[in-house]
Amino acid sequence: MLTVDMTNKILDFLRPTPKRQLGPLEKQLLKALWECRSATVRELLARIDTNLAYTTVMTTLDRLYKKHLLDRRVEGRAFRYVPRHTPEEFQKVEAGEAIREILASNGTSSLPLSCFVEAITEHDAKLLDQLQEMVERKRRELRKKETR
Repeated sequence: MLTVDMTNKILDFLRPTPKRQLGPLEKQLLKALWECRSATVRELLARIDTNLAYTTVMTTLDRLYKKHLLDRRVEGRAFRYVPRHTPEEFQKVEAGEAIREILASNGTSSLPLSCFVEAITEHDAKLLDQLQEMVERKRRELRKKETR
């Protein structure tokens, strides 16, 4: 059984770090870019219902670019921004980073895995079956690689 202290430590690891954490405007602009697939600052300003300054949107997109969430290419005197990931890929990357952080922080301890299984069970016990299938599939893949 998990103690309150152990649970709090795990939850602290799951919280986004400042590097990954997105502010409300970053989330809004990223969502708008996912919807239109690519845009310049002016195109985004026309698309979103806001009174933001051009420079505010430009700075925010630059931050998203520096966080490796957007690609950009020169178009005239401006940049055209394109999301690097689909919303689903973004969630997968974020989840993967959080899980790797948790596992790296505990060395060889199985505590993170037991917490993960506990959280899955509380959310939906049927997911345990899916997790088991995934683990078995991955084991088969690894065995095939070893025999080559």
